[in-house]
Amino acid sequence: MVEVVKPGKVAGSVLIPASKSHTIRALLIASLAEGTSRILNPLDSADTRSCINACRLLGARISGGEEGGVCSFIVDGVGGRVRVPEGPIDVGNSGTTLYLAAGIAATAAADISFTGDGQIRSRPAANLLRSLQDLGVRVVSESGGRPPFTLRGPLRGGRTRIECPTSQYLSSLLIAAPLAPEATEIQVPLLNERPYVEMTLRWLEEQGIRLERRGLEYFRIPGGQRYRAFTKAVPGDFSSATFFLCAAAVTGSTLTLRGLDMGDSQGDKEVVNILARMGCSVSIAEDEIRISGGPLRGMDIPMNAIPDALPALAAVAGYARGRTRLLGAPQARLKETDRIAVMAAELTKMGVRVRELPDGLEIFGPGAGVPGAGDLGVQAPGNGVPGAGTPEPAPPLRGAELDGRGDHRVVMALAVAALGASGESRIKTAEAAEITFPGFFPLLEKTRIAP
Repeated sequence: MVEVVKPGKVAGSVLIPASKSHTIRALLIASLAEGTSRILNPLDSADTRSCINACRLLGARISGGEEGGVCSFIVDGVGGRVRVPEGPIDVGNSGTTLYLAAGIAATAAADISFTGDGQIRSRPAANLLRSLQDLGVRVVSESGGRPPFTLRGPLRGGRTRIECPTSQYLSSLLIAAPLAPEATEIQVPLLNERPYVEMTLRWLEEQGIRLERRGLEYFRIPGGQRYRAFTKAVPGDFSSATFFLCAAAVTGSTLTLRGLDMGDSQGDKEVVNILARMGCSVSIAEDEIRISGGPLRGMDIPMNAIPDALPALAAVAGYARGRTRLLGAPQARLKETDRIAVMAAELTKMGVRVRELPDGLEIFGPGAGVPGAGDLGVQAPGNGVPGAGTPEPAPPLRGAELDGRGDHRVVMALAVAALGASGESRIKTAEAAEITFPGFFPLLEKTRIAP
């Protein structure tokens, strides 16, 4: 599907959908629990439906319902004893489901296979699979540690050492380890996206799961534990909110976002503080955030903890005066697409001067002199950085024919960039936004004010 985005400001109030990360953790833990859990205000999207499918194949009974006028998922759990599905578990496009459900499936004493769409089949899982082997699981993978793969447990416990370019490897082990018969010790010499592990640990704490840890570098989880049924509301998703926060920033607009809690464990809430430092005015209330875009200034932004925000902040950087560097997120190359390369290529079509870095992007906004290639070092082909010569100012963004490459966050980030451009933009594969933000484009158009 091609979506046409016309320039304009945004205004009004937006209710942000529920957190995907929380919803998937809630579904998996409820599926493992004994009894009936009620997940209130969940996210209903393509990714969460993939998770529901996986949980059902592992034995949980899940239905939709309503609690006090609030939509809910009602989950009858398996009491820690997963069922063996007849065929492979297809996680669609959901990497979170792939990694987290793999650990759970490894607790079964039978073969369980995982696969997914083309993007999922390119996602690395070797580190997680090696750790599962350390803990007693037999692994069969003919794709170099990528899906499809087959696991045969049971997960017994023991010791493992795992480098985690994605936090989901560690979250998978932390959720599964309490179900092993023996204690599990995990050493973590490398961990990206640390706030997502903190989110997992908060869920485990609420479940009464016992563990010892030294920071996020070492964990010991006693075996023989159980999950229990719960009733819990899912907070709004700061990853989804990022796109409307950034839309206000690039268009100099005022927008109110509802359903957000700055006290939640989601890492992407840091985007609020980043935009404030770049020049936006921000007001935070109990259940909402009001943002007004102002003159934006470039800055260095550490991205390791919040790589999902890289596409949207790259769009903002194209409008920020001076140079912006998004740094420390090499894992952004391992998502649904290589988001560093893709955002560089697509923003270049809009006239933005971009340089790829191994772990991020360097973006030259309005008023920034762009050094010659000799000052920049080796550059990626076609990245829009001019050759050697006199520094020149970066031009304003212009509407263009854009390709979201089937990546939901790239699609939405390009829509944000298009709001402030001169002329309309056409974005291919726009349907991908539904993966995490159902109704994104109608909501964006509802808030847009024509210039």
